Amino acid sequence: MTEKNGTEFKSNFIYTMIKEDLGKGLLGDKPIHTRFPPEPNGYLHIGHAKAILLNYAIARDFNGKFNLRFDDTNPIKEEQEFVDSIIADIRWLGADWEDRLFFSSDYFEIKYEFALRLVKAGRAYVCDLNQEEIRQYRGTLTEPGVESPYRGRPVEENLDLFKRMRDGEFPTGSRVLRAKIDMASGNLNMRDPVLYRILHASHHRTGDKWSIYPMYDFDHPFSDALEGITHSLCSIEYTDHRPLYDWIVENAVELMPEVVKFHSHQTEFARLNMTHTVMSKRKLRRLVEEGYVDGWDDPRMPTIAGLRRRGVTAEAIADFQERVGVSRAESTVDLALLDHCIRQKLETKAPRRMVVLDPLKVVITNWTAGKTENVKMENIPGDESAGYREVPFSGEIYIERDDFMEDPPKKFFRLAPGREVRLKSAYIIRCEEVIKDGDGNVTELRCTYDLLSKSGSDRSGKKVKGVIHWVSTEHAARVTVNLYDNLFVVENPEEDDEKDFISHINPQSLIVCRNVLAEPSILEATPGNRYQFLRKGYFYLDPQPSNKDVPVFNRIVALRDSWARKKK
Repeated sequence: MTEKNGTEFKSNFIYTMIKEDLGKGLLGDKPIHTRFPPEPNGYLHIGHAKAILLNYAIARDFNGKFNLRFDDTNPIKEEQEFVDSIIADIRWLGADWEDRLFFSSDYFEIKYEFALRLVKAGRAYVCDLNQEEIRQYRGTLTEPGVESPYRGRPVEENLDLFKRMRDGEFPTGSRVLRAKIDMASGNLNMRDPVLYRILHASHHRTGDKWSIYPMYDFDHPFSDALEGITHSLCSIEYTDHRPLYDWIVENAVELMPEVVKFHSHQTEFARLNMTHTVMSKRKLRRLVEEGYVDGWDDPRMPTIAGLRRRGVTAEAIADFQERVGVSRAESTVDLALLDHCIRQKLETKAPRRMVVLDPLKVVITNWTAGKTENVKMENIPGDESAGYREVPFSGEIYIERDDFMEDPPKKFFRLAPGREVRLKSAYIIRCEEVIKDGDGNVTELRCTYDLLSKSGSDRSGKKVKGVIHWVSTEHAARVTVNLYDNLFVVENPEEDDEKDFISHINPQSLIVCRNVLAEPSILEATPGNRYQFLRKGYFYLDPQPSNKDVPVFNRIVALRDSWARKKK
């Protein structure tokens, strides 16, 4: 494994292709150069993490370069908030672009010059058809398109109109600049695609300077060629766009040789799909804007910010991406694999703590009144270097309500009337009496303890199968715990349309437990600390809780796949 982050993708078809390119000398002395080109119209999600880590790992492993370039060509949906969040997410994942942070808007002027040269060469023209008319003229997969009536405009007229488009003379959507390629092409993307559209909107970086903005299929390949990107890695849905990518780059090399000196090439790989998750940015935006979640960084979201706030580590995400691998075949990964990777990274690192979510009071009747005794507990089992802590024990404690049953089944090894159980790192107790309220609900247990049974020096000779955790009532700290589960109850909510996917939201995706009782050492936690709450899962101290007066812990992941158990 590498030191920078834990991601290695060396055994996949992209690495094989790059090695072949280098072996054939196709790059000359030019270093491998990759990039990640996010659009700042939302927060990045775990699918983007795959692209980020893959592009960065290739540049790192081949001693090349990695760029971060924002595709900021649609001012209507883009905001500085998204730029800031993307930068924070990529840094957190461990990818390093060094001094190569770029924006497509950095290149607006030179892209406009390239477009002018396309017009002068007779390879682009101004079209007055509206969006619907362009779609109708384009034809179908079985029928060729029809040429626009404006396709034959003279070069000088096209130059004049395009300059006036830039000057803001025409209303939004009234004209576009189109490439002149082939309306009979079998690839619809080559049927005179739109290169620029008129859009009167203020840009978050350039303000009101521009009234025209380049389309992605024009902007992206030209930016790659301008930056000298050797391998442009895209998701598989862009396979049919590759001929247009090549057309743009070839023309850039020919018409702008003073600034474009390398023919970038596009390669596609399958994007990441996960069960019980949506990756569509449009659907994620709807979840946020309509209040189904509490912002882009809600811990139930698949966004990198949401995963980080939930307490997932960057190392776990890197391990997950490595296990998923890189291929051309589309597939859906079980969310349980991500949970497994999260547990693997926390199991030997997260200190243990005792926390009681649903308390049931236990009074130890033969305990000396007012006596408090400290019991020694390991922070991480089997790791002496993690140290120990002292936990106060008294004659009144709380246990989890589900650790007691009046009429237990045969294999229930916890507390029941007349039965014994060991309290974690403390004593064996026996349930002698059950106290109930007027409605028959159990409110308290009366127990006795065996003085000789203290953990570490047990002289009782007893062997009990059950061990349960506890908290002293006198010393208990109060915290809030957020229990997170899958956001959707169906495996593939992505299949459903804008309307129906909302109906699959899991009403139990967030359960807020207030006044949770914890051992007092939990108050020593600082924002960002991760713990294993015994038998409850892994938890993370929320660095930005809504209630700053009480510590709030987010459940990162359960100890086992609770969702899989529910489905059985």
